[in-house]
Amino acid sequence: MRISTALPSLHASERRVLEEVLARPDLVVESTAQDVADRIGVGRSTVVRACQSIGYKGYPQLRVALAAELAHAGGEVDYGTSALGRLRGDIAALAAALPQITAVLDEATVERAVDALTGSRRLLVLANGLSAPLATDMAMRLTAVGRPADFVADSIGQQIAARGLAPGDGCVVLSGSGANEASLKVARAARQGGATVVAVTSFRGSPLADLADVELVVAPAATTFARELERTSRIALAVLVESLVAVVADRSGAAAAEIHDHVLDVLSDNLAD
Repeated sequence: MRISTALPSLHASERRVLEEVLARPDLVVESTAQDVADRIGVGRSTVVRACQSIGYKGYPQLRVALAAELAHAGGEVDYGTSALGRLRGDIAALAAALPQITAVLDEATVERAVDALTGSRRLLVLANGLSAPLATDMAMRLTAVGRPADFVADSIGQQIAARGLAPGDGCVVLSGSGANEASLKVARAARQGGATVVAVTSFRGSPLADLADVELVVAPAATTFARELERTSRIALAVLVESLVAVVADRSGAAAAEIHDHVLDVLSDNLAD
């Protein structure tokens, strides 16, 4: 659901409403707005505002969406408690949750991001902390489809590279939290030079989003917000990265195909017999 992307930016009382929805969806779907309000100690208007803050007209619309989600999840399989059973269960839960990762994206925003990736004269892909491997992967994948992109590992080096960008250049900044200070400095440096900043993050209203020209919010692929906090995952962001690169390759046409052939040649030369 889109709830997990909005929680960090909400007022405390509204956050309590949505945390209740995430924690006890089966109870909430059978409750009125007043029932929910009484249970957590807020006013009914707070419940309605919380629903509106994540894009619903009101509480009835959230209940309908929640009922549909519960119905979809009703066929869960018990894989047992063995190690293999746990693996199967976690993977099945992830597969069921993956469709939600695009819940808060829209066509216009995604097109603007793709335009920045394909049209920038120079492109940097930067990140720090747990998101750094994703930035490395994205830069390599883009380069492999004919869209040269650079990654800089050192955080100070990132700021220097970003400050060297100019209008017509692009800078993709990946940060699951949208609050990593080193990544925020990179975004500020890129903006100083006039480059287009594309933020890829998991939460709306983050400090990084405020600095970006284009904000791609990818909902966490977790069944609850608490689970996402306990087991921080970058799977949703990784899926988006791979798909974005595929779109860039498609938009590049024959040029991407030619570069892809060169990449295959290099891989073939480096494979052992």
